[in-house]
Amino acid sequence: MRAAMFTMGTRGDVQPYIYLARALSQKGHEVSLGSHPCWRGLIEEAGIRFIPIGPNINIEQEAAVIRGKNSNPALSMFKTMSFVFRIIQNATADVLDACKGNDLIIVSHSQMGATEAEYLGIPTVNVTLQKEMIAEKLKPQTFKSKLIGNLIGKQMAKPYNKIRKVYGMKPLKSSDEIISRRLNLVPVSKHVLPRNPYWEDHHVMTGYWYEEEEKYSPDEALARFLNDGDKPAILALGAMSFEDKAETAKLDMFVKALKKAGLRVIIQGFQKALKEYELPKSMIACGSVPHSWLFRQGSFVIHHCGFGTAAATMIYGIPSIPVPHVLDQLGFAKQLTDAGVATQALRAKDLSEETIYAAVTDMLKTYKEKSDKAKEIALKIRTEGGLDDAVRLIENAVDVAQ
Repeated sequence: MRAAMFTMGTRGDVQPYIYLARALSQKGHEVSLGSHPCWRGLIEEAGIRFIPIGPNINIEQEAAVIRGKNSNPALSMFKTMSFVFRIIQNATADVLDACKGNDLIIVSHSQMGATEAEYLGIPTVNVTLQKEMIAEKLKPQTFKSKLIGNLIGKQMAKPYNKIRKVYGMKPLKSSDEIISRRLNLVPVSKHVLPRNPYWEDHHVMTGYWYEEEEKYSPDEALARFLNDGDKPAILALGAMSFEDKAETAKLDMFVKALKKAGLRVIIQGFQKALKEYELPKSMIACGSVPHSWLFRQGSFVIHHCGFGTAAATMIYGIPSIPVPHVLDQLGFAKQLTDAGVATQALRAKDLSEETIYAAVTDMLKTYKEKSDKAKEIALKIRTEGGLDDAVRLIENAVDVAQ
């Protein structure tokens, strides 16, 4: 089978598809992955054929600029999505060319390739990361809920209808119509998120997608730090710590609060701010360290709660203090809190030395309970075989299509 998939956004928007592409390749399938040119190295190092899509920009820097101008999480997400949708719309010709000759298009959560595949008559399967994006078609509808659902669906369909217009295709009435009726994969564990009983059968939760621990050796300074004391807390805000400008004040809030709590800390990110910032001896900065290794070294992690990072905390059994910055991250934070492995979310707009210290104090008071629960769920996740299930379901869907 020849398959292609496309995704736009930060590393967390790319990593799940790298795992899926590699799993499919290991079963003998020919898979290509299209994304921003800045992710070429990441994708090709994973042994996957890369297709450059869109302008050669640093997407994490662009996202940082948008976040810096919009403190409201909903507005920040809307602005970021609008920016990415413009890239997707302008790149449709490249996506169309990349779709040709494939037996299957795996449509990511950004819905890239869905319209082009339909135009070319190529079968599709979907991947959805956010449960809120799946319609509750089996739920009894009131006039009010139907009206609201239609309005939201119509609004969400607008960007894709712009692409459909290019190919003379009938516009969608709702964004639901773009999701494959054949198969929609939801790479989330049932031990974290119960399956919605109002979903139709083709929406299948597989469990998280991940690989066994990456081969990684820390540098001498990090190895020495880890050997010199108790397990440290980890501050890893992912793409949210990618700075448009040095955010020294923000870094200082975390450092002072964590120092006050008497913790040893590994800090990932804040590269610009750290250039002129002296950390206490109880803390160390690290660069690009895989979470599959890093999270195993820590006691708990403070993170932005993007899909990939939230999943990693569950896979590797480490409790969380979520610091969501945009709307979808609030949803992932709630999943962790509901699972009993995280404190209440500390919203980015509410950050201060006092609020961070209060969240850390809450974590320390309830740490054993949260840590035991995280380890328990991690053991269950390892029995799910999320990637294996995804590959099997995709192969079955292609067989049916043929």
